[in-house]
Amino acid sequence: MQIQDTNRYRHDALVLGIVCLVLQLAVAPYIAIANGHPNFAFIFSATFALTVGGPTGVAMGFAAGIIYDLGASSPMGLMAFLLTLSSYILGIEARNKLNDDPGAALVNGLISCFAVSLLYGLAMLLTGSSASFIDMILTRSLPSFFLTALFAIPFYLFYSRPQSSGATLNRSLGTKMPTLGNTRRRSQGHLGTRGRKI
Repeated sequence: MQIQDTNRYRHDALVLGIVCLVLQLAVAPYIAIANGHPNFAFIFSATFALTVGGPTGVAMGFAAGIIYDLGASSPMGLMAFLLTLSSYILGIEARNKLNDDPGAALVNGLISCFAVSLLYGLAMLLTGSSASFIDMILTRSLPSFFLTALFAIPFYLFYSRPQSSGATLNRSLGTKMPTLGNTRRRSQGHLGTRGRKI
């Protein structure tokens, strides 16, 4: 059974959101292959969807997409729609896939990254921002996919680590596990009482 720690998720979301926002604003514009740039809004939404998922993951995807759209020249709401959809698909089971099955989660994240990059490029082609289909594929979608996937891997690896030790799990359950010494003393005391002649 997965223990949902609301405070931990809020803290993780805040830290992840700040890191990805700073990287999107301060780093992404200066890293490019042709016309492709890394999409840290996708990295945030995908990481959250793969670790939390459900309605919260969808909401985070929508928020990340809106923030991306505010700083891009694309039609308003385009990235918000794509990240909302990808977050819904990645987080539909509402469980921590990065912990449960890191390999499958990584593959799903890469597939989703490729789909978002391709659909975004197609939308830009339809709005006249790309000269041709070949230009869209070779200079926008594929470079964006490659850079986003490359930068996403460290995030996936970091969040695939076990998030709680046995002690933390016990604290979140509100139970105190007996130590070996306490168990032994209780056991000896119990046996001594039973063996004593009255």
